[in-house]
Amino acid sequence: MILSLLLSTFLTVFIAELGDKTQLATLTISGTSSKPLAVFLGSSSALVFASFLGALTGGSISSFLPEVVLKTIASITFFIIGIRLFINSFAMNNEEKEGKEII
Repeated sequence: MILSLLLSTFLTVFIAELGDKTQLATLTISGTSSKPLAVFLGSSSALVFASFLGALTGGSISSFLPEVVLKTIASITFFIIGIRLFINSFAMNNEEKEGKEII
């Protein structure tokens, strides 16, 4: 039971982090540094610490909020982030079009 939870958590976080801003930042820092091991240790320890805070906070919050409420809050938050990114992409496209028309 614990192994399946461990594996599903690993796969979820691994897939979510692929192409993420964190990975791109790590790639950029590593490309400008001659110490890729130091960059790896710094970025991986930051991810571990952030995950620890998330797990600790989630465990604490779940003691007084039901799971369905936590999942609803997470879903709404991701939905809002997605809508904002969607709207911002259109705003950026409009700004690029306006900039090309002026030139």
